[in-house]
Amino acid sequence: MAIHLPKRPILTRLFLSREERRLRAGWRLAGQFLLMVVFFLILGIPLGLLMLVFPSLPGEAILLASTLISFLAITASVYLARRFLDRRSFGSLGLGWNRQAAADLLYGVMVAGLMMGLVFLVEWAAGWLSFEGFAWQFESWPRVLVECALIAFVFMLVGWHEELLSRGYWLQNLGEGLNLPWGVSLSSALFALAHIANPNVSWGALLGLFAAGLFLAYGYLRTQQLWLPIGLHIGWNFFEGTVFGFPVSGSFFYRLIRQSISGPELITGGEFGPEAGLIILPMMALGAGLIYWFTRQRRVSRIENRE
Repeated sequence: MAIHLPKRPILTRLFLSREERRLRAGWRLAGQFLLMVVFFLILGIPLGLLMLVFPSLPGEAILLASTLISFLAITASVYLARRFLDRRSFGSLGLGWNRQAAADLLYGVMVAGLMMGLVFLVEWAAGWLSFEGFAWQFESWPRVLVECALIAFVFMLVGWHEELLSRGYWLQNLGEGLNLPWGVSLSSALFALAHIANPNVSWGALLGLFAAGLFLAYGYLRTQQLWLPIGLHIGWNFFEGTVFGFPVSGSFFYRLIRQSISGPELITGGEFGPEAGLIILPMMALGAGLIYWFTRQRRVSRIENRE
């Protein structure tokens, strides 16, 4: 004799997960987004007023303040959403810290540095890049060191909060709500669209950023931790912009190597940077191979804190 379980009320089915008494993934994502918007407004309005009162604020101060606002708004919104909407620990996003996490972080920075170094060498050898000099030939050493330290700090914050959001909260909740391939694809698309207001953006740039999102997601999938993609992200921005002098997603930052690009934009990415050009694709393939090699003997286990 078949046993028919009573159907859950329609509102319960609409809002709550079937497996656990918590919001479904789509509502959790919406809740995190609303929290993030609120934090951006609370933290961003004072900066906007300050810029109106003091229109001559140094660009470095505005960059640092805006980056800190993004860091705080995203970190706080993800923490609250993870704890109270997901009913999981913050660390279960892939933030457990140990010796392996430190190695993942460092390796990610090194792989990204190698990728950007090869981009520089290939463009230089092809005659698409004109080397103009080093920063210390134009400015004092103290200024060079201060500028490099500032931009390195900015890129560390960016690497943290963009990966926490994209490969952390977005990918994992979309993967739970739909499936892993959709989670990776949609989180990478959202990552690309988050840069749609950047200077010099184009369809090629958005496609390149989507591919970069897939590449960074691969680092997460191989380790089930965020430290490798965080390292890749930090290293990508720092070596691309500060060390080798390329634009970083359409924006120029302090550069140790002063150079200019004259090659075909389809390949080099032009004023947006290498991520908008075809040249980045073989570099990401190389990076993916190095990630596979680094993680080839690792047995990934994921223990989530469901308290």
